[in-house]
Amino acid sequence: MKKESLRLYAVTDRGWLHGRTLYEQVEEALRGGVTMVQLREKHRPESEFLAEAVRIKALCASYGVPLIVNDNVEIAIRAGADGVHLGQKDMDVRTARRMLGPDKIIGASARTKEQAQLVQALGADYIGVGAVFATGTKQDAQVISFERLREVCGAVTIPAAAIGGITAENVESLADSGISGVAVVSALFAKKDVQKAAQDLIEKLERIGL
Repeated sequence: MKKESLRLYAVTDRGWLHGRTLYEQVEEALRGGVTMVQLREKHRPESEFLAEAVRIKALCASYGVPLIVNDNVEIAIRAGADGVHLGQKDMDVRTARRMLGPDKIIGASARTKEQAQLVQALGADYIGVGAVFATGTKQDAQVISFERLREVCGAVTIPAAAIGGITAENVESLADSGISGVAVVSALFAKKDVQKAAQDLIEKLERIGL
């Protein structure tokens, strides 16, 4: 995958719909310039998850943006998604690679340089590192220091996206950390104007050379 795809990585959250559909929100984010989308559904029935993934895959493809499915490799395969993102407690990267084949994107979460090096060795294409700030999206997320973020990014050759509590107000403090981009949830989808929120984040990312 291109490391530029991680620049502004939108992770969906059904809790912020504000009366709109998830499809509508994702389209707003795409119009605003997001470079990758992760469909995250923890509690949706499989049939509904699959139907949604198929629709959003087609939408993302029309913008030339990869769609990643969180955790669920089977849904990713059946929907024709571009890849999956795996947490430390999910399917291991090697098994996912065997199921998905060599051409799909596999991302993996990592909080330490040892975790990052392991998932790289197993075949991950990128890592997600965090939480870099306190976040209400994932209640059990533990914040890591800026120094730890730099250490993890520097331990591998695959690109890294910072995640966790990132907003337009604090994203510039991640300059010189070694990341290729940021993964955001509420900084996009909790906003009434998702497109403008994406554009604002892109502007801030440009200021720090991303």
